Amino acid sequence: MDPDRPVTIYTVAERAGVSIATVSRVLQGSARSSPVTRQKVLRAVEDLDYVPLRAARTLDVKRHEAHGLVLPGLTGPYFAELLAGYESTAAQYGQSVVVVVSAGVTDLDTTLRTLLARVDGLVLTHGTAGDAIIRTLARSTPAVVLAHAPIEGCDTVTVENSESAAELTAHLLGHGRRRLVFAGDPETSYDIRERYAGFAAALADAGLSEALPPLRVWFEESSAPEIVEALVAAGDAVDGVVCANDELALATMTLLARRGVRIPDDLAIVGFDDIMASRYVDPGLTTVKQPTHELGRWAAIRLHERIQGRTRDVQPQILPTRVVVRGSCGCPWSGPEFGAQRS
Repeated sequence: MDPDRPVTIYTVAERAGVSIATVSRVLQGSARSSPVTRQKVLRAVEDLDYVPLRAARTLDVKRHEAHGLVLPGLTGPYFAELLAGYESTAAQYGQSVVVVVSAGVTDLDTTLRTLLARVDGLVLTHGTAGDAIIRTLARSTPAVVLAHAPIEGCDTVTVENSESAAELTAHLLGHGRRRLVFAGDPETSYDIRERYAGFAAALADAGLSEALPPLRVWFEESSAPEIVEALVAAGDAVDGVVCANDELALATMTLLARRGVRIPDDLAIVGFDDIMASRYVDPGLTTVKQPTHELGRWAAIRLHERIQGRTRDVQPQILPTRVVVRGSCGCPWSGPEFGAQRS
């Protein structure tokens, strides 16, 4: 194969030994092709690193007026608010949003390649496609990565994580807590990796080390029982917990209270996100407020700009965060914030 020759649907058909109509049917998910033929076409697509070009779509439709948004899931308040911010902004541009949930998809690569025939660009969040797939898609399709490390060829929209996590950890240290542990697996996402880096940096600046290695749990509230068991087993070896997000922190607080552990007297806990429930628990959860709605809004803006042709001098969009102090860290707290408005 000539390396200077562009890879087209004809190239794929030639490699697979089938017609271009067969290639098109396979990529569109048609059941009219046999499993053997489908496998030949998909193997050729993978070998050639082929992505359907927008220019190859029907000539009477220059734009699909749709964005593709790829999320790892839709559970929890984070993704609900993110999606609300994205959809409301895309609507202002006259764009609809096609949402793909990657959890449970057995062949995400093929799913995304098929999606390209229906949208003008893609936003891919952390925990969805691998970097190699994203780079391939970005060669022919406007793409934005969200809450993800920057990838060449894509716009990046994320929030500031490490500095605010360091400030939050330093706040606990200011309460005299010296035996801290991080709850969350830094390997599960870019955000959590950055938050753990800030946590570790704050301890290092104070000349301290972690009370325990990070409790490498999944970042949903279902991991709380595992955290509680580790904390109970550690006993006095831990006097403060920095959780990767609010869902972990709130669920852990609830389960510890059932065990007779007093927050913050016996153990201080802080989170990250500032979801709505964080202001209504007793004590209120000290956390970091991240602009989740704005995160979705800016992802839609940056994808729209890239679809319109702005691809040069692209810098990551990093949205600011801030520490929100309530009672779970040991600060005075006057009770739930009923009627408080989200900023």
